[in-house]
Amino acid sequence: MVDNPNEQRFELRVDGAVAGFAAYQAGDRAHLFTHTEIDPAYEGKGLGSVLVRGALDEVRGRGRGVLPACPFVRRFVERHPDYLDLVPAAERDRFGLPPASPGVP
Repeated sequence: MVDNPNEQRFELRVDGAVAGFAAYQAGDRAHLFTHTEIDPAYEGKGLGSVLVRGALDEVRGRGRGVLPACPFVRRFVERHPDYLDLVPAAERDRFGLPPASPGVP
């Protein structure tokens, strides 16, 4: 998984080819994820989750937040509450996410 800031997307590459991407808009404090796509040739292999996990881990490492406008990213955060802290508490309701999980701010 690599960040391609010129295209504003994180890309998952398999054997040098782009197998999928997670598009974003970088804001002052958070990345707004707008769309995630896996090439049909690579579907059904769990690569969407690999891509989103890598992108969210990268964003976390930069100390930035996440705004999951993309339904796939939103569902990933919902199913993996250890990523909920990346979504600012004031924005969680906007994306249908819980205010917080036990032990998560």
